[in-house]
Amino acid sequence: MGQCGITSSKTVLVFLNLIFWAAAGILCYVGAYVFITYDDYDHFFEDVYTLIPAVIIIAVGTLLFIIGLIGCCATIRESRCGLASFVIILLLVFVTEVVVVVLGYIYRAKVEDEVDSSIQNVYNEYNGTNTDAASRAIDYVQRQLHCCGIHNYSDWKNTRWFIEAKNNSVPLSCCKGSISNCTGSLSRPGDLYPEGCEALVVKKLKEIMMYVIWAALAFAAIQDTIAAIP
Repeated sequence: MGQCGITSSKTVLVFLNLIFWAAAGILCYVGAYVFITYDDYDHFFEDVYTLIPAVIIIAVGTLLFIIGLIGCCATIRESRCGLASFVIILLLVFVTEVVVVVLGYIYRAKVEDEVDSSIQNVYNEYNGTNTDAASRAIDYVQRQLHCCGIHNYSDWKNTRWFIEAKNNSVPLSCCKGSISNCTGSLSRPGDLYPEGCEALVVKKLKEIMMYVIWAALAFAAIQDTIAAIP
């Protein structure tokens, strides 16, 4: 009976480590997704440290694969020292993920100020060419978020591109997808997205940062559960 109990315990621990590996993979995926998605909006915030939580969560996810391997090896070999080290490192990673949650909330709160201070400059840099990074960023955001201008399409009147073009039109990326013959003309405002981009960019970036926060909270709970198993 004793040997059966030991075998059962080892099976449970190995199974938990497999779950741990899967969780680590998802953690890396979330971090990579956040990092890549933020890259599409990097012109709208100047603080490079905003991505620190995503970078940390990718590093933690990678480390968790290694820790999971240590846990499996220690379980199979019944190494008390190995299992003790596994639990200690797991608790340190748990603390790191708590730090990620705190940083996530800090930078999430800063998103609005960052976008507010930089978005006007980005729109002023627009020149309508695909080779210009600022122009690509604005066209991408307006198409993806279905918005036009900073607060609304009339904001384009104050941009250098609009003044130099002298055609009373906004970029075609402001056109509603359902309008096939849209030219961006302000004489036909019904063809344009009515909502400005600033509020939508802020909302999107905050949602993305919440992915990091929820992922860190979820997997911190999983790790805490695994660490509590004798």
